[in-house]
Amino acid sequence: MNDTSFMIHPGKNQSKTSSTFKDIGSVRQVAVEDGTIHLQCENGDVAILFYTEEIVRVVMNPLQTPTLATSVAVIKEREDVSFEMEEYSERLLIATRKLQIDLHKSPLRIAIKDKTGRLLVKDGEKGMGYTNERHVIGYKEMKEEEYFYGFGEKTSFLNKRGEKMTMWNSDVYAPHNPEIDALYQSIPFLLALNEGKAYGLYFDNTFKTVFDLKSSDNEYSFSAEGGQLDYYIFGGPTLKEVIQQYTSLTGRMPLPPKWAFGYHQSRYSYETAEEVRELVNQFQKRNIPLDAVYLDIHYMDGYRVFTFDPFRYPHPKELVEELNQAGVHVVPIVDPGVKVDSEYDVYRDGVEKDLFCKYMDGTLYTGDVWPGKSVFPDFPNKNVRTWWGNQHSFYTELGIEGIWNDMNEPAVFNETKTMDVQVVHNQDGEKKSHRELHNVYGLYMGEATYSGLKRLLNGKRPFVLTRAGFSGIQRYAAVWTGDNRSFWEHLQMSLPMCMNLGMSGVPFCGIDVGGFAHDCTPELFARWIQVGAFFPFFRNHSAIQTKRQEPWMFGEKVEQIAKKYIGLRYQWLPYIYTLFREAAQTGVPVMRPMVLEYPQDKETYEMHDQFMLGSDVLIAPVMSPSQKYRVVYLPEGEWYNYWTDERIVGSQYIMVEAPLDTLPIFIKSGAILPHGEVKRNTAEADRQLTIHLYGLEEGTSTFTLYEDDGTTFEFEQGCYFEQNIEVHYTSTNVNIEWNNVHQGLTPAWEKIVFVIHGAENRQVTLNGQVVDSSATFFEVRTK
Repeated sequence: MNDTSFMIHPGKNQSKTSSTFKDIGSVRQVAVEDGTIHLQCENGDVAILFYTEEIVRVVMNPLQTPTLATSVAVIKEREDVSFEMEEYSERLLIATRKLQIDLHKSPLRIAIKDKTGRLLVKDGEKGMGYTNERHVIGYKEMKEEEYFYGFGEKTSFLNKRGEKMTMWNSDVYAPHNPEIDALYQSIPFLLALNEGKAYGLYFDNTFKTVFDLKSSDNEYSFSAEGGQLDYYIFGGPTLKEVIQQYTSLTGRMPLPPKWAFGYHQSRYSYETAEEVRELVNQFQKRNIPLDAVYLDIHYMDGYRVFTFDPFRYPHPKELVEELNQAGVHVVPIVDPGVKVDSEYDVYRDGVEKDLFCKYMDGTLYTGDVWPGKSVFPDFPNKNVRTWWGNQHSFYTELGIEGIWNDMNEPAVFNETKTMDVQVVHNQDGEKKSHRELHNVYGLYMGEATYSGLKRLLNGKRPFVLTRAGFSGIQRYAAVWTGDNRSFWEHLQMSLPMCMNLGMSGVPFCGIDVGGFAHDCTPELFARWIQVGAFFPFFRNHSAIQTKRQEPWMFGEKVEQIAKKYIGLRYQWLPYIYTLFREAAQTGVPVMRPMVLEYPQDKETYEMHDQFMLGSDVLIAPVMSPSQKYRVVYLPEGEWYNYWTDERIVGSQYIMVEAPLDTLPIFIKSGAILPHGEVKRNTAEADRQLTIHLYGLEEGTSTFTLYEDDGTTFEFEQGCYFEQNIEVHYTSTNVNIEWNNVHQGLTPAWEKIVFVIHGAENRQVTLNGQVVDSSATFFEVRTK
């Protein structure tokens, strides 16, 4: 056998060497232009600019002058921020009213402090630079008592210190376990907490990125396989303020329709229209509330998107109308893969208009997904997104108002599990590889879907659920955590996963209640649906060939438990809806880790097995089999057991009894908790609003209640109701102040009942007047 020239390939027979790091080096020249500080360094250039007085952006490019263009995630316009700069031989000091930058020139090292001089974050020993593989990388010091949160959708515990996490949107059917670090969402954002004070860091790079909080005890790194080292620091100083600052940059959730917050039922798959009708009939017959039914891939004609199978679903318009009349919404799945079929109009139209992903030579990219050989819309192109959005008229003309985007990592049935990274996208005239835009493909699809529905629904609010996304996905869609399993460990993981998603700017998130794959047990289902009722997104979903998970499938006892907690979800909707309004305005999540509300309490810093719903409600689920008790930590203050009204002093761990039908819930003293009624679905209005007041010994508590029509965008023009409830407690009196903040809408309530807990033997007044016992609108009770 003859040898070839390959025998003397320069890389052959050489030992594999690890990446070598080149520091950006020392600052050679400083210039200021249009409010941007430009640093010419030995091995590249750096730009520093302020987006607000609390947000600073640092961009490093080893090859050229840094571009100040941003990814699609960033939507905030840079503010005109004044700053002062003092230059010395070895240092550069830059300051706004809120932040200070202390820059060491040789070599370049950056320290960022708040206005008091408190250090937020500083470069590590290596600073920033790049490798021989042209990966960009930055190092930051990690303090001894520092905790890290965020990072989007990640398994394992709440605090991410000690972990190494990859951002590369991936279809992971199995396994979901603490070792899996790349799932469906890539959100390169962290929050760091030290001694109760916080800062945030967002890495605006869409290539595959890695956050390494594992390899060193005193510094962490963030790197990307291409592009620039482009990151933002948020000054806080509280965790909530960091979230507000980050979501001011990447956007906040638009308020979804109220039906999106109800109970949703799904299955892979409800295979016929008759099966869907019988499903809804069973919910009605058993008096279990239901707002939405999902249609998985079997509803389609040969898995072609924008079609219904003519045999399984012969009259879809009649079906949708029938369910809509019952107050139940239909949410069909829509994947990005378009079947290669010359007789299929969506494929033909997309090919004729040159809308699908291609290689550099113009060849269409094809990959196998559910329909077989398929092409994929080039979503980074605005014209493609508009076209895709308009295709949804197929659904909206049937009366459908919600869409479920799946497989949009994008998932492809091949060894890499995704699209060839050599595909070249047309990003509005600029050619970019799939290697660069892979992580934002799902975000672009979400924007196409949401914007299309919004155009087509004539003023109604769309609902979009997505599996894949990037920073900013909250602007378009709710997120669920993908193909989990019916394991107790997955129930346990669901809490920190959704809490970190919420802290990463995605307040509308949830899990597949009961677990998607494997077979759920009656006890696991009972415990899962209890806590699922208090997750932001509440959907029960299970896979083909697994045990069915409709609420009545586990016997009478578990059905009654499920009915109780699904009903409780609807009772709590006035409170939950108000929290979502807050999230839409501020970015602060609905489901909150304990540390978000109690950042000065070190007991909360790694607490992952209980959470806060808003500021005043503590949820502590049972998440292990055969347990009838659990330990609950109550922070400072006094707390009421929701079920018994027992009043307990906080700042302690307590043992709580929790039989199978009981989810431990505690209400903070001073809380004001509005409840509606159990009803078939959100299409029915609450006729009575019950406001529970959890008494203080002395003091004042407030709550601002929000309500609108739950359907349209008219609240943006002032068509909403906002009421301030203020309660003053003394040793002898409870005075309730009921004051309008805004009344652009009249709620449907025919009666308002105040129920006062823990304030026995005190006189109760409403706006200073004793409530007439014969009053028909306001009623006051003590419990």
